[in-house]
Amino acid sequence: MIKGFKMKLYPGMEEEYEKRHNELWPEMQDMIHEYGGKNYSIFLDRETLTLFGCIEIEDEELWNQSSDTPVNRKWWDFMADIMETNPDNSPVSTDLRMVFHLD
Repeated sequence: MIKGFKMKLYPGMEEEYEKRHNELWPEMQDMIHEYGGKNYSIFLDRETLTLFGCIEIEDEELWNQSSDTPVNRKWWDFMADIMETNPDNSPVSTDLRMVFHLD
């Protein structure tokens, strides 16, 4: 299953966001794979600072459990100063509906 979503950066944080993801912690990578995520990409619309994420997941329920892992909570805290977040530091994220796919 492919999951698409959008998030939003704060102005001027484009390079910092990319830098932090280029240095993604090994334990975060392991957690993503452990909870069924693979082929994960994030794109930036520089005009609106909107991030568009796309990830293949094995199971929606398993993937949803990943948000409660200690490493994921630590990542949210680490990213909270550069993007829009909820009170628990999770990114403000909106799921996107797939309207077309071609293999």
